[in-house]
Amino acid sequence: MTDPAPLWLPTGWTDATPGTQALILGLLTLVQEDVPTIGAALLSAAGRLPWHLAWTGVFLGIWLGDALLYLLARGLGRPLLQHRWAKRFFNPTAVARSENWFSQHGIWLLFSSRFVPGTRLPTYLAAGFLRLPFGRFLLATGTAVAVWTTGIFLLARVGGPALSSALQRWNSHAWVLIALVLILTVALRLSLRLFQQDFRRRAAAAAGRWTRWEFWPASLFYLPVVLNYLRLAVRYRGFTVPTAANPGIFSGGIVGESKIATLRDLLATSPEFTAAAHRIEGATTLERLASLRQLCATEKIDYPFILKPDVGQRGVGVKLIRSPDQTYAYLASTTAPLIVQRYAPGPHEIGVFYYRFPHEPRGRIFAITEKIFPTVTGDGIHSLEELIWRDPRARFVADKYFQRLGERRAEVLPAGISQKLVEAGNHAQGCIFQDGARLWTEDLERSIDAISTRLTGFYIGRYDIRYESESTLRAGKDFQIIELNGAASEATSIYDSRNSLVAAYRTLFQQWELVFAIGAANRQRGATTTRPTELWHTWRATNAQIATYPPAD
Repeated sequence: MTDPAPLWLPTGWTDATPGTQALILGLLTLVQEDVPTIGAALLSAAGRLPWHLAWTGVFLGIWLGDALLYLLARGLGRPLLQHRWAKRFFNPTAVARSENWFSQHGIWLLFSSRFVPGTRLPTYLAAGFLRLPFGRFLLATGTAVAVWTTGIFLLARVGGPALSSALQRWNSHAWVLIALVLILTVALRLSLRLFQQDFRRRAAAAAGRWTRWEFWPASLFYLPVVLNYLRLAVRYRGFTVPTAANPGIFSGGIVGESKIATLRDLLATSPEFTAAAHRIEGATTLERLASLRQLCATEKIDYPFILKPDVGQRGVGVKLIRSPDQTYAYLASTTAPLIVQRYAPGPHEIGVFYYRFPHEPRGRIFAITEKIFPTVTGDGIHSLEELIWRDPRARFVADKYFQRLGERRAEVLPAGISQKLVEAGNHAQGCIFQDGARLWTEDLERSIDAISTRLTGFYIGRYDIRYESESTLRAGKDFQIIELNGAASEATSIYDSRNSLVAAYRTLFQQWELVFAIGAANRQRGATTTRPTELWHTWRATNAQIATYPPAD
C-alpha cells in the first residue's frame, strides 16, 4: 500500500510521477519557501522521492522566484522613476551613485541576504531597481540558493531516519511533523527578529558610507595621497623632508609630537589665546590622581575639564570630565602620559590651517573648517538609539555614538530636549565638518600669524580653536586655542559633504606640496630631518599606546 502524502501536499500526490512531484514542490516555493524545501528534504531523506529530483525542483523554484522579484523591480520600478512625482523623492545623482556602488559591491550583499531572514526581499528589489546586471544577479542568487538548499538536504539526511520513522508510525497524522516544522521555523524567525532590524540598519548604513567618500576607510581614501607623497619625495629628494617643516616640533608634527610641548609654547607666548593645559605626573593611578588634584587647586581648574593623551591623533582619548568618578575611571584606564586642560566651552569650534615660508615675514591661512557638533532632539517616545538611526547623517557613524553613550543609548529624551553626540571636534569621532572660508578676515589672519611667528620653529599646521562670538572671531579677538597640530594635520574643510572627491584631493595635494616645500626650505637653512627608523618606531609605539585610550567624547 502506498504511503499517504503529508496533508500540506495536493490531492493525488502519491499518484504523480517523481518528476511531477518535484515540479509541484518547486512551484510551491513561489508561495512559501521554507516548508516545501524542508518537506522535499525530508521526503528525500525518507527515500520517498529521489534526492536529485527533490533538490532540483526546489532549487529551480526558489531561483525562479528570486529572478521574478528582480524583474518586477527592474520592469516596474525604473519606469515609475521617470514620473514627475517620483523625481521629488529620488535624486537622479544619488540613484546613479547607488547604481555604481551596487554594481561593484552588490554581489556579496545578495549572497549574504539569503541567510539572513527579512533581508532578501529589499535586497533583491534593490538589485532590480538599481539595474545590477541580470547575469551577476543570477550568479549570486543561484550560488546562494544552491548552498542554502544543499545545507537543508544534508541536515535532513542526518536527522532524516528518525523523522522518517516517526512519519511512518504516524502516517495518518502527518500534520504533527508539518506543525513541528512550522513551529520551529516560526521560533527561528522570532529569535532572529530582534537582530533583523539592526542588521538592516547596519547594512543600509554601510551601503550609505560607500556612497559618501567622507566615510571611506582611511586605507582607501588616502591611497592617492600616499602616491602623491612619493612623487613629492622624489621631487624634493627626500622621504623625510616633511619632518623639517616645523623644526620646533618633534618630527615636524608627522608622528609622536607632544601636545603639551606646543601648548606650553603657546601659553608662554600667547596666553590670552590659549586654553591652559598641564601635564599630569606620576606612575600609578593614585599618584596621577594626586598630581591632577594639585594642578586643579594650583591653577584653579574646576569641573568640567578636559583629559586627553599627550600624544594622540584623530581626537582619540579626548574626554570631557564632569565628576570625580569619571576622573578616576579615566586615569585607571590607561598608563599613557596625560594632559588636563581647562575646558573652553565655545560653543563654536573651527580648525585653521596656517602656513608660512621661513624666508617670508608673514604667513597665510590656507583653509578654515567650521565644526558642527551633531545633536538629536527627543520626542518623549523614541530612545537615543532610535533617534540616531533616524538621523540622516548620524546613522553612518552610529557605532561611535553608541560606544560613547553606553547604557544611555536606551534613554528616552523628553520632547524638545537635545543631546549633543560628540565633544571632540574631530571628523573621526563623528563631528560634522564644513568649509569655513566665509569666516576669513584680514584681522583673523593677522592675529593667527602673530601667534604663529611668536612660536619657535613653527611654519605649517592646524590650530583647533573655540570661540563664542562670530563677530569677535572675525575681529581676531576672544578665541581659545585648544590644540596645535603639525605637518601631518589636514585642512579638514575637505570633509564638507558639499565637496567633490576631486576637490578634496586637489586641496590635500596642495597642502602636501606646501609641507614639502617648507621642509625643503628649512633643510637648506640647516634644519635636520627625522630618520626613517625613528619615525617607524615612534609610529608603532604611538599606535600601541592609542589602543589603550578610553573612548573619546
